Amino acid sequence: MNRHIFRHEFLIRLRSVITWSLSLALLIILFYSFSPVFIDEAALMNQVLANFPPQMKAVFGLNNMDLATALGFFSFIFLFVQLCLAIQAGNYGFGLVSIEETELTADFLLTRPVSRTQILTSKLLAALASLALTNAVIWISTFIAIGLFQPGRDFEMRNLLLLLATILPFQLFFLSVGLIVSLLVRRVRSVTPYALGLGFGMYVLNSLNGIFDEVAIEWITPFKHFDAAAITTTGSYDTRLVALNLAVSLLALVLSYWRYNQRDVHAVS
Repeated sequence: MNRHIFRHEFLIRLRSVITWSLSLALLIILFYSFSPVFIDEAALMNQVLANFPPQMKAVFGLNNMDLATALGFFSFIFLFVQLCLAIQAGNYGFGLVSIEETELTADFLLTRPVSRTQILTSKLLAALASLALTNAVIWISTFIAIGLFQPGRDFEMRNLLLLLATILPFQLFFLSVGLIVSLLVRRVRSVTPYALGLGFGMYVLNSLNGIFDEVAIEWITPFKHFDAAAITTTGSYDTRLVALNLAVSLLALVLSYWRYNQRDVHAVS
């Protein structure tokens, strides 16, 4: 790792990290402020959900959620947190190396006395540090929200910790997939459409999996690999899907290093 590249990459991403982190903290605390109403009216809430068509509940991830419990309501919020995390991590992944080619500074960076492996490692660690900051803010915001709006209410702390622990591998998946895709395409002129497409695409696949149970879409989307409702209910992971998620992330990173070392970078004419 080169500390100068790491520092530069981390600092240019810092404003984005602060924006994403504060937005997610506000989303968690604001949404969770409604939880006492839902939980206190548990019978009415369950009756309303029972009248929803199964397909509609599947689209919004409500088919396995119990909004009348503290963790059940949080798992509903967490689905939207995951969507934001997917877009953020995808954005960083697609822009990790493509930004130099877009801004025509790649050839300058590669002429420095630093190997390509060191460059990519420094950039990757800076992106992971940025995502780790957002991760920490989510943990803190979650406990603040529960402390403010559900004081003294019993819930399975272990299940909550298991759910929060999924954030890092979830982020890593979108970061690594975004990185390898950016290295396989000719040029990424704007990372936003790619990040939105990857994040929303996986979210839609998760919704479709709930509608078409016979189709094994769960193997494709990380939203199903780390199903918030299932984790908070059972207090365990689906080891097959978690292992698949980690394997895809690792493979994408290995291929990214290989591709980056083989990639032709056009000089500024």
